[in-house]
Amino acid sequence: MQKVKIEPFYVIGLAIRTTNENAQAATDIGNLWGKFLAEDIKSVIPNKVDDTVYCLYTEYESDYTKPYTTILGCKVSNLDNIPEGMVGKSFEGGDYTKMSARGDLMKGLIVDKWNQIWSMDLDRRYTVDFEVFGEKAQNPSDAEIDFLISIN
Repeated sequence: MQKVKIEPFYVIGLAIRTTNENAQAATDIGNLWGKFLAEDIKSVIPNKVDDTVYCLYTEYESDYTKPYTTILGCKVSNLDNIPEGMVGKSFEGGDYTKMSARGDLMKGLIVDKWNQIWSMDLDRRYTVDFEVFGEKAQNPSDAEIDFLISIN
């Protein structure tokens, strides 16, 4: 775990409102990934700064036990052109705790890491938390994913 400062950024992608209650988020976010991949959304996002995919958690009603919005997309240089059916958001950045997880994406790597994060004593801000699927995430059976959690 390391403390990092994240600069403000923009994202364009697909969004869904979900909750962790009754494991609903696992289904909803799984479906969001399915659509993102099946429709090759990454290829139609305008003004991308690179090909890294971000899965963001934002607009928390309270904490991780209440509804929030998940956005799956890419960082962009501006929000001037948001394709129909997608959302564009700006985020303020700030102080974050950065952690990584490595393993098989098809065997619960992401959910297992979030369960670990939820049990930690972090002074969370609940503004925007995110996962980074960059170069090290290209092999789904041996992926390394960065998790960034907004903190006070």
